[in-house]
Amino acid sequence: MKPNLKIEIAGIKMKNPVMTASGTFGYGQEYSRYFDLNKLGAIVVKGTTLKPKLGNPQPRICETPSGMINSIGLQNVGVDSLVKDKLPFLRRFNVPVIVNIAGNTAEEFRDLAKILDQVAGLAGLEVNISCPNVKQGGISFGIDAKETFRIVARVKNSCSLPVLVKLTPNVTDIVVIARAAKEAGADALSLINTLRGAGFVNGVLLRGGLSGPCLKPHALWMVDRVAQADLGLPIVGLGGITNAQDALEFLKVGATAIAIGTAFFVNPLAAVQTIDGLKKYLVKNQINSVSKLRNFKQKRR
Repeated sequence: MKPNLKIEIAGIKMKNPVMTASGTFGYGQEYSRYFDLNKLGAIVVKGTTLKPKLGNPQPRICETPSGMINSIGLQNVGVDSLVKDKLPFLRRFNVPVIVNIAGNTAEEFRDLAKILDQVAGLAGLEVNISCPNVKQGGISFGIDAKETFRIVARVKNSCSLPVLVKLTPNVTDIVVIARAAKEAGADALSLINTLRGAGFVNGVLLRGGLSGPCLKPHALWMVDRVAQADLGLPIVGLGGITNAQDALEFLKVGATAIAIGTAFFVNPLAAVQTIDGLKKYLVKNQINSVSKLRNFKQKRR
């Protein structure tokens, strides 16, 4: 039996449900030395702003038990260089490319959407309203339902591309924020981004976003919460996924696709190994389509 791994999110057709998480895969060039990028379900490129950003000063990374804290500060080349210098490389591959966008104001999100809407070959946008390590905008948008609605509505009114909204876990009720994103016109949801965290690096306190395997139980719980709310939007589950077993658990609680992030820093082959593991699981259990995993009936407490 050859299982069907194809899925579709908001009109974006993918050969499998394994995506790369923004901020951990750069623009794909470095990882193309390790495996064929065509094997991926989709690539989400590094968070992009209107103008280039240098990011935060060092130190910017702190290793923690089962994870890491990062305070990169959305360092990126800016949208003009992305379009001119980075996207041509990704167009060589037969894989959907989604651009993660970040702004300090609603107007910046709007302008980014307008610019990228005119770029050939893009599959969609991921709206980053959940970054915990920038001083302006960032997480402040994603913890407020009204701000979430305002940002997402601006983006949706400014482009024709499918819009995924990346949600923060640093809220009291994730469903309230997810519902606001839907009401504003979101086509899909990505959850979760990093948790707030802090750690010391050589005596210096670093405040930023916590990611890695330690995040998985919380991420799984939040995906389950939003899936159970039955908002009618596809979910990309992410947070601590390192292998096929992790991916299966997110799919079983209601995610349509998953994204791998911090695991790439440890294992550049994490995505392709996860894809292979999903295939083996489907074959072993005689499941002919990965989409059937979402019908899994788990015991609840």
